[in-house]
Amino acid sequence: MDENPIGSEAGFAGLGLRAELLRALTNLGYEEPTPIQQESIPPLVAGNDLVGQAATGTGKTAAFALPLLQRLEEGARDAGPAALVLVPTRELAEQVSQAVHRYGRDLGVRVLPVYGGQPIGRQLQALRRGVDVVVGTPGRVLDHIERATLRLGDVRTVVLDEADEMLDMGFADDIEAILDETPEDRQTVLFSATMPPRIDSIARRHLRDPVRITMGREVVTPGDMPLVRQSAYIVARAHKAAALGRILDVEAPSSAIVFCRTRQEVDEVTETLNGRGYRAEALHGGMSQDQRDRVMGRLRSGSTELLVATDVAARGLDVEQLTHVINVNVPVAPEAYVHRIGRVGRAGREGSAITLAEPREQRMLKSIERLTGRRITLERLPTVTDLRARRLELTRAALQASLEADDLERFRVVIDSLADEFDVENIALAAVKLLHEAAGGDAAEEEIPEATPPRRSHDRDARGERTDRDSRGGGTDRDTRRGGSGRDSGVTRLFFGIGRRAGLRPQDLVGAIAGESGLGAREIGAIQITDRFALVEVPESEADSVIAAMQNATIRGRRPTVRRERFVR
Repeated sequence: MDENPIGSEAGFAGLGLRAELLRALTNLGYEEPTPIQQESIPPLVAGNDLVGQAATGTGKTAAFALPLLQRLEEGARDAGPAALVLVPTRELAEQVSQAVHRYGRDLGVRVLPVYGGQPIGRQLQALRRGVDVVVGTPGRVLDHIERATLRLGDVRTVVLDEADEMLDMGFADDIEAILDETPEDRQTVLFSATMPPRIDSIARRHLRDPVRITMGREVVTPGDMPLVRQSAYIVARAHKAAALGRILDVEAPSSAIVFCRTRQEVDEVTETLNGRGYRAEALHGGMSQDQRDRVMGRLRSGSTELLVATDVAARGLDVEQLTHVINVNVPVAPEAYVHRIGRVGRAGREGSAITLAEPREQRMLKSIERLTGRRITLERLPTVTDLRARRLELTRAALQASLEADDLERFRVVIDSLADEFDVENIALAAVKLLHEAAGGDAAEEEIPEATPPRRSHDRDARGERTDRDSRGGGTDRDTRRGGSGRDSGVTRLFFGIGRRAGLRPQDLVGAIAGESGLGAREIGAIQITDRFALVEVPESEADSVIAAMQNATIRGRRPTVRRERFVR
């Protein structure tokens, strides 16, 4: 849902809302209005037109729904709607309709969602009985107008929600035709995540001296991490399917939306992910409404963990506890990227936005960075070693959860029957091995070739110095050149007791080791970082001196344990 349920009656009471609405908000657990609600509700209650720019998830639904309910007349009402809300998709129509119904329950508000894919007979019956608020997609609303089953002569408020998305979907002419059917003295409200020139043009033509509200981007204080971690991987097109599976294996999202450009791509990616053992569902415009409803039901219930969708099909979707948004391609329009990542990092929850970009698409990433004012970190694709470490980490987490559940007594007979013949530690290792293999931990994997953008023969390194490309150091290029065979000859892995949760990056480790031990950056081998620890390859001959040098060193403000890796492969 678009509204933000963190909003006390005292906070909303100061906005001039009627008692029935305040009571509904209190019952729903809303305490304080969100910034967009605080700024929008007073001018809308006063009858002003309004243009609001705010991202998905900031509370826009309540920002326009509460004022339009406030303006409904008490007692008997006309058969025709007093308010019309236009939205880009059927899913968003349902969500907004449900929100308006909840807020206006004590007012006896009659709300009707209208959209394609739903039997029109049901909509016709409701319209004949009379409705107060219609929430619909432009195409179906215009269809009812042409059938003379929806008359807008009594409409007092029109809301254009997700206006930029409606224009991107080709609804510009439909919106113009619908607005022509409404009274000239209506109140018009326009909300949009972005404000391209086309939106400003509509505002100038159809809104009267509107109040303009732009919600600033989230302010991140020094030392804080943004709620949405944005990253990208440069991947050749031929390896995208394998890279997507590898990234999902390492990230292990509890609930994610994977965006594709076409219906065909949605179906192909869904099949690939299901073949890899994920519970993935497709969602695109070629599906019937019943199919779409079943897919969304399974996603919200948790029986599906990955939704693979096109932009159009996913517009307006809101899934509780969504942890990841993954772009199989870089969105053509930077604004589309903003819409997508707005689905995670809500209500104080952390989220991740990951993009798979082909080498030629790096310029598009720069365009997105300029629009959002946030950097998209280029990451190295997880290696087979990274994947194996992550799978072991998941196995350890599963074992820890089982130990904490404390329901193991019925299995003691198995341990007792084996203990006379085998060492207890070996029995435990065998049990861990079985669990790990059952979870697919030892599935065969091949390294994915890195795709780096073409460079000129001379480039600048991280310090801005000109250097020949073939002599460059640095983590990613170095790891690629070393390959598989060189890593096992005369090298050892060191364990560092610090990981991703502390914000650790490969360059932090390289800088600390080189700075403290004097080991050259080019002598440092593969680096893998998990949530809690990191493993670094160094020459066997230098391992002890590196460990000694790092005993009093700090990395990311911490003094981690440093030792040789104890895991025996």
